[in-house]
Amino acid sequence: MTRNIVVLSGRVASGKSSLAAGLVERHNAVRISTRDLLVQHAKSAGHPLTEKRRSLQEYGTKLDSDSAGKWIVEALIPVLYGLPDDQVVVLDSVRLSEQLDELRRTFGRTVVHVHVTAFDEDLEERFKSRADGIDSETSYEAVARDLTERQVESLAPLADLHVNTSVTDIADVLVRCAARIGLLTPLDSKLVDVLVGGQYGSEGKGNLAYYLAPEYDVLVRVGGPNAGHKVPSDPVMTHRSLPSGSLSNLKARLFIGAGAVISPAILAAEIRRSGISPERISIDPQAMVISGADVRAERGLKKAIGSTGQGVGAALARKINGRSDKGLVLARDSKELRPFVGPRVTDLLEESFSRGERVMLEGTQGTGLSLHHGQYPHVTSRDTSAAGCLSEAGIGLSRVRRVIMVVRSYPIRVQGPSGPIGKEVDWSDISRRSGLPEAELRVSEKSSVQQKLRRVAEFDWKALRANAQLNTPTDIALTFADYLQESNSKAFRFDQLHVNTREFIEEIESVTSAPVSLIAGRFTARSVIDRRRWRGQVQFDSNASGGDVL
Repeated sequence: MTRNIVVLSGRVASGKSSLAAGLVERHNAVRISTRDLLVQHAKSAGHPLTEKRRSLQEYGTKLDSDSAGKWIVEALIPVLYGLPDDQVVVLDSVRLSEQLDELRRTFGRTVVHVHVTAFDEDLEERFKSRADGIDSETSYEAVARDLTERQVESLAPLADLHVNTSVTDIADVLVRCAARIGLLTPLDSKLVDVLVGGQYGSEGKGNLAYYLAPEYDVLVRVGGPNAGHKVPSDPVMTHRSLPSGSLSNLKARLFIGAGAVISPAILAAEIRRSGISPERISIDPQAMVISGADVRAERGLKKAIGSTGQGVGAALARKINGRSDKGLVLARDSKELRPFVGPRVTDLLEESFSRGERVMLEGTQGTGLSLHHGQYPHVTSRDTSAAGCLSEAGIGLSRVRRVIMVVRSYPIRVQGPSGPIGKEVDWSDISRRSGLPEAELRVSEKSSVQQKLRRVAEFDWKALRANAQLNTPTDIALTFADYLQESNSKAFRFDQLHVNTREFIEEIESVTSAPVSLIAGRFTARSVIDRRRWRGQVQFDSNASGGDVL
């Protein structure tokens, strides 16, 4: 009839009502009060009660004696028939072993008995401090003298779960109870796919995230505004803080993780330009906020290592060094971000996982820029690997289903002293090899944030292997396939790619031990050749920008 009937027992003021309320709030349980059942029973029998505790206790004792505890089952059955088959029900509460016996005899293993207790001094203090209407004219001593109340503790050995609220607060009791009932989502339910850069950023992650987003319920972004992800919406958008699939899946909720770094002004401008509903956005309260001082502090890094100078690294340093600074501003402290700050993203994700929702986590920049694993000092201020992105979002490894590492046919780095990139070539070389106009390449290959022409190099096979070791991808996405051969821009299927490109893909698969499942050869709404053997249900929305062609 129902998935679980949670039966509570325990003395007055032991915490039964708080536990029941928590199950209702966190797990959508339906609470059924034996007090209400008693009142209804008495009314139907022509014996209306005053609803004071003494009156209820006396009537309940007589009813138990007359029916041997069966009355509670008889009163409960009509209520259950009106509920969905999978509804969790909390019965608050039972007082006799005979009542429990009848419940188990009728409903079998769907009954989970939770007994709540507390020390005597705590029970008395709680009772005296509350203003419950049924107790307003009763003393704790009078309630405790009741014969049935005195023997409630005899139910403790019969319980499936026995908790003492004097030593365990109600939040802990709720977790233990939910675990015992089976309401917690298994921590190894693989509902998360991670999209991560496999080179030095600008691999085309935005294009792929935009394409994949309609298959997910939740889109998560980490990192900071020093990375811009361009998407083929109409008009074209560059996302610096929001997930890149925000416009291709208008139903998805948008989360920004605790490890993210946010510029309120940049985020506000992005929301305004994109027209994204603020109600969809949830920023973790512990995300870091960039200040003007952070931006000024990074001016020297622009010349030294080709930094974008957006203040991300300085803000992260303050988050570490400023733990004793009472003036430190996190997202929860920012007036500008207040409309977007919700509960902790880890809690929101747990709720999503409990509903079986699919999550896409979008990393920023590229693994080659990792603070720890890149070519120091020419690195960014965070770990840009899949593991680093998961940590910033607050997602455990066992949640991960797929890791998609994105690489481009010719890796790039930003202009200036941004660090080693392998064997550099000129854009004229790419033009000559591919057949693409050089002028077109020089226009399209300007960085999203600084609008500077990028440096470009030959494909680095050693770096591919190293970054695959760091990310252990289940899939590779190859972008800018048209840079290998202009004809690839007209390919909609794998067999339409140039033969040299197909050989190139085979080598990538050999080096990474992962299939090249996604291939992009141009920047349009239908730009991706999809070879995946795994796919989610596309959530079609005709109002989504470009949604009619996905």
